[in-house]
Amino acid sequence: MRLLDVFRTATFRLAFAYLLLFGVSVLLLLGFIYWRTTGYMAEQADETISAEVQGLSEEYKRRGLLGLRNVIVERLSRPGQRSLYLLTIGDNALAGNLTAWPADIVETAPSWINFTYERGTDADKETRPARAMYFSMRGGFRLLVGRDVGELNAIEGAVRSTLLTALSITALFGIAGGVLISRNVLRRLEAINRTSHDIMSGNLSRRIPVQGSGDELDDLAQNLNRMLEQIERLMTGMREVADNIAHDLRTPLNRLRNKLEGALIGNPPREETIAALESAIAEADGLISTFNSLLLIAEAETGAHRDTLEPVDLSEVIHDIADLYEPAAEERGIALKFVAKSKVMVRGNRSLLARAAANLVENALKYTPQNGAVTVSAWTDPRSHRPKFSVRDTGPGIPEDDRERVLDRFVRLERSRNTPGSGLGLSLVSAVARMHDATISLEDAKPGLLATLTFPDAAENEGEHETIVAQVRRALPVPKKARSGRQPEKQG
Repeated sequence: MRLLDVFRTATFRLAFAYLLLFGVSVLLLLGFIYWRTTGYMAEQADETISAEVQGLSEEYKRRGLLGLRNVIVERLSRPGQRSLYLLTIGDNALAGNLTAWPADIVETAPSWINFTYERGTDADKETRPARAMYFSMRGGFRLLVGRDVGELNAIEGAVRSTLLTALSITALFGIAGGVLISRNVLRRLEAINRTSHDIMSGNLSRRIPVQGSGDELDDLAQNLNRMLEQIERLMTGMREVADNIAHDLRTPLNRLRNKLEGALIGNPPREETIAALESAIAEADGLISTFNSLLLIAEAETGAHRDTLEPVDLSEVIHDIADLYEPAAEERGIALKFVAKSKVMVRGNRSLLARAAANLVENALKYTPQNGAVTVSAWTDPRSHRPKFSVRDTGPGIPEDDRERVLDRFVRLERSRNTPGSGLGLSLVSAVARMHDATISLEDAKPGLLATLTFPDAAENEGEHETIVAQVRRALPVPKKARSGRQPEKQG
C-alpha cells in the first residue's frame, strides 16, 4: 500500500477537512490567548508608566523643578529599577539614565512613544526597546518617563513561538492520525474490493472478512455478506434451473433427431417427406447447438473453467482454427489467411479460446462475399506487451451504434434475420473474453469488420500443445472437408 494512495482516499480527505476545521479553531483560540496576554502585559506597563508620571507630577507641583530632579535621582538610585527618565533643557540633560533625547519626536502635547536606546559600556553596548510618555514644560524643559520593554517583547516572542509550536504539533499529529486512520480504513476497503473482484470473476462463494470490532465497516461487511449469500442462492437456483432445462430438453431433442434420422434411413419415403424430415433434423441440430452455446456462455460467465487456466499459445490455437475452416472458405471462394510472427502466450483455457476464435472466423466467413478475404492474426503489442488476436473480413461490417449491442445474447441485426444462426456467437466470444480478463473491440476494417481480443499479459510458461480440432468438432458444426496442417504466412 503506497503512501500516495492514502492521500487520495476519501477517508484522508475527510480527516484532513476535520484537521483544517480543528486547526482554524485552535488558531483562533490561541490567537485570542496571545492577543489577551500581550495586551494585558502592555496595559500593565502603561499603567506603571502612568503611575510614575502621576507621582512625578505631584512632586513637581509640590517641590518645583529642583524637587522633580531630586526625585528622579532618588528613584534611579534604587536597586533593580527598570524605569527610564530624562529631564532636559534644550540639549542639556539635567537628570535621568538616558544619554540623549529620542529622535523624531514631534513635541506638541503629552504623548506615548516607542523607541530604542543604548545601554552598557562602550565595549558592550546593546540596543533595547522602550516605551515612554514625554512632556514639554514651561521654560524649555522636557521630561520623558518610560520603561524598558525588552523583557515584555521577549515574553511576547516566547508566547508566540509556543503557540506556533503547539499549532505545528497539532497539525503534525492530525496528519499522522489521518494517515493511520486512512491506512486502516483503506486496508479494509481493499479487502472488500478484492472480494468483490473475485465475486465478479465468478467465485460467488467469497465473502468479505469481518474483523469483529463491531464498527460501521463490520456492520457493512455483515450486511454485504448476507446479500452475497442471498445472491449466491438465487444464482445457484437459476443456474440449476437453466442446467436442468437445457439437459432435459437436449435429451428429447437428441432422441427426436435420432428417430427422424432413423425414419429417414429405414423407410424410403416420398420426396416431400424426405424434405420435411431433413428440415426437422436441421431444426433439431440448431436447437441443440443453441443449448450447447448457452451452456458454454453460462460456464464462462460463472468462471467454471478458471481452474483449467494454463499457458496457451494463441498462434497455435488460431492456426488450427484457420486450418479447420479453410476448406469451407475455399468452397465459398474466400481467401482465409493466417498471420503470426511468433509465439503469442496467454494464460487461458485452450478449448474456450478455440471456441471463441472459431466463432469469430465462422461469423466472418458467413458475411464475407465471394472473392473476399478473411485474415486471422496473432501478435504481441510491442508497446503494451499485451497479447492480441484478431479476425478481419471484407464483408459489410457492423454499424458503430450496434457494435456494443451485438455482444448481447440473441441479438441479430436486421440484415442478418434471414441468415442461419441464433445470435449467440459474439455473446460467447464476449463471455470468454471476460473470463480471461480480456477486452473485445469491434472496429471498421474499411471494408468489413475487425474483431480484436486483447489479453492482460503473456503467460509465463509454455504449455504443451493439445489438438484443438477434436475439441472444436464436438462443439461446432464441422465443415465437410478437412485439410492437413499448413505453414503460416509470415508478416512482411
